[in-house]
Amino acid sequence: MDEFILFEGDFLPMETMNISAVENTAMETATTSAPKHKWLSKGAKFAKKATMFATIAGVMASTCATQAFAAGTGEVDTSSFITTACTVLKSVICLIGGGVGVWGIVNLLEGYGNDNPGAKSQGMKQLMAGLGLILLAIILVPVLESMMTGAI
Repeated sequence: MDEFILFEGDFLPMETMNISAVENTAMETATTSAPKHKWLSKGAKFAKKATMFATIAGVMASTCATQAFAAGTGEVDTSSFITTACTVLKSVICLIGGGVGVWGIVNLLEGYGNDNPGAKSQGMKQLMAGLGLILLAIILVPVLESMMTGAI
């Protein structure tokens, strides 16, 4: 066998170089890195925007539609105010929790569609956070209401 030493500036002839393996590897990575379902990622982006818009619109509508003060006299009935305020608080927390949960489901589906473990993890965290907020509103707000009515 012939042995030779390469110095800086020396080139190997094309026959001795194996560039087909490099080309094959580059082609494999180029074809496998593209998302499998492009329509799913576009739909998920739209669903995220629509979910955020619906959540904000729902919170604004529920806040604007609530009347906390007594009609006509201008005086505030504290018991009615506390009941109405707790109902509004419960509704707002449930709406925010529902929005976060739906956004989590969208991220979860996007992660499964693109085979992206980061999006799957983020989606599951958002889903659990949304469910936690809803559970918090259902359990904690009535306790808060009874504490406030007991303090009057």
